[in-house]
Amino acid sequence: MRTPPPQPSCGNGLIIIAAIPCFNTEPFISDVVSRAKKYVDQVIVINDGSQDGTAETARAAGALVINHGRNKGYGEAVKSCFEAARANGADILLTLDGDGQHNPDEIPKVLSDVLNNGTDIVIGSRFLSNQTNMPGYRRLGIKLITFLFNFASETKVQDAQSGFRAYSKRALNTISTTERGMSISVETLIKARAHGLKIREVATSCEYHPSSSSKNPILHGLLVALSVIKLRLKNFHIREKSVSPDKRRIQ
Repeated sequence: MRTPPPQPSCGNGLIIIAAIPCFNTEPFISDVVSRAKKYVDQVIVINDGSQDGTAETARAAGALVINHGRNKGYGEAVKSCFEAARANGADILLTLDGDGQHNPDEIPKVLSDVLNNGTDIVIGSRFLSNQTNMPGYRRLGIKLITFLFNFASETKVQDAQSGFRAYSKRALNTISTTERGMSISVETLIKARAHGLKIREVATSCEYHPSSSSKNPILHGLLVALSVIKLRLKNFHIREKSVSPDKRRIQ
């Protein structure tokens, strides 16, 4: 879906679009959109078949809303984020969750290395600081998934599952994904790593809301881990280009 191109707000003339994949996030999405708008040129909400008032609330807060007719899964929603960013002329895509987990006021920190240092992907990592109320079982699951991503690789990260990210135009034009579920977060990094894209992490906070997820977290984590194993085996023949991420914290 294309709308009239947003006018760049950055002094360097780059168009920054925030895209938010959402499913039943009505209690949180107005605040997320309103705060994100302060730091980007356009906010796009991908409404992945929500059964509540997510779409209407996001639109009232000033977002462009793209609706999936049914719930297709997180991976399909992220694909729509990429497609919408390309269609609307983004130079940088910023993704964050719509359930209040990520702090929109940390958007400048996530954008900084893409804007200033030529980084292709910046990950807002939950494990470079201790600013999170993440339950222990979730922390363990994410650590396992990240270990599977890092195993036998020169390019390693601390948080392969964070959805709080910034992507350069090069990353937008290079990465093509197929995963339909949460494993798309790792798939994008595997594809980026294979193409030698520059990846960095910055410390961000994270606030979990028990009401924001209806999935069984243990079963969900196991399914994602199995998908990551499948992705690693599928892409094992692709030689990784040697570009290591800089894990330094950006204050």
